[in-house]
Amino acid sequence: MDLPVAPTPLTWLPRRRWTLAAVALAAAALTAAIWLWGTPSGARLRYLAADTIITTQHREWAKAVIGERALRERIAAYERRFDDMGRETLQPVRPPLAAIAAPAPETAPLFRVEDIAGEGWSGKLLVVSDPRTIRIGVPGVAGRGEKVSRMMLRLGAEAGVNGGGFADPNWTGNGFKPTGLVLSGGKVFYSDAAPEEEIDVVGFTEQGSIIAGKYTLKDILRMGVKEAVSFRPRLIVNGKGLVKSDDDGWGFAPRTAVAQTADGTVLFAVIDGRQTHSVGATLYDVQQLFLDRGAVVAANLDGGASTVLVTRDAETGFRIENKPATTEGERYLPTAFLVFRQPALARIGNVWEGLDMDKFDPAKW
Repeated sequence: MDLPVAPTPLTWLPRRRWTLAAVALAAAALTAAIWLWGTPSGARLRYLAADTIITTQHREWAKAVIGERALRERIAAYERRFDDMGRETLQPVRPPLAAIAAPAPETAPLFRVEDIAGEGWSGKLLVVSDPRTIRIGVPGVAGRGEKVSRMMLRLGAEAGVNGGGFADPNWTGNGFKPTGLVLSGGKVFYSDAAPEEEIDVVGFTEQGSIIAGKYTLKDILRMGVKEAVSFRPRLIVNGKGLVKSDDDGWGFAPRTAVAQTADGTVLFAVIDGRQTHSVGATLYDVQQLFLDRGAVVAANLDGGASTVLVTRDAETGFRIENKPATTEGERYLPTAFLVFRQPALARIGNVWEGLDMDKFDPAKW
């Protein structure tokens, strides 16, 4: 009978290494769990991760990080905070119109595009010197939204940034049903609110003052608002930042936001996210970006996969300046802030006129 051969140390070595690796991995996992669920810094990281997940189409996944009850409480807390941020009395910017009274010559630039970046994020800044060159564009055909590039070319604009919110079931909406208000050329194109109901508004008066916050439709028309969409929250009011820290920054995400400095200059921040070159920015990041550039009023706009900046290109027709967080390059949207050389001549029609939007299905293409 053959006797068993005693294993050599070399035979046992791989097994020992796997055992040690498994023990080390289990110890690391246990340590991480204790830190994440048992320390203030770990809890901060979990809630920051949850906020980031909440801004995506997989909001429910945040339950695995903070629990279902905490998720509901977190979302409700943000809604209350955003409501509060929209109600502080706003002192509108008074642009020195005498300095920008004459239309820009055909050869003069209407805007400039700058690179911007921070810790973990990068994007573009659209700087518009005359706020009166900005109009709200809407789709040209009823039934679905329109890409900003197509909207810009069709209406003869020189640049465009995505605008307000819209009904977006499971993040697959057709982009045609706005939420809140759409105002273009001083005319109400769309409103799902009663005249006395407060809604979140971001827009410009005929004199070029930015308006942001919670107002009734009567307030908006009384203030002479000419171009507006709905989104929130406000980030800066009367030169004061409203987002206290990254902890209140709604996680990392692609962001679009707008601000105005004391001389009337308009700043559109378009920040990439959910990509290797740019994870995304918090609302606090955007706020600080604007404060560093002298903004006195600022507000958040629709972000995520909607975030896009488009400019006119002599050779290709248009150029997408940022890198949208979607494989399609651009989403179909209901509104955009467009920059025109002759804004008064832009033929922007009310595509929702006569439609019963209560019967419209925003999920059907």
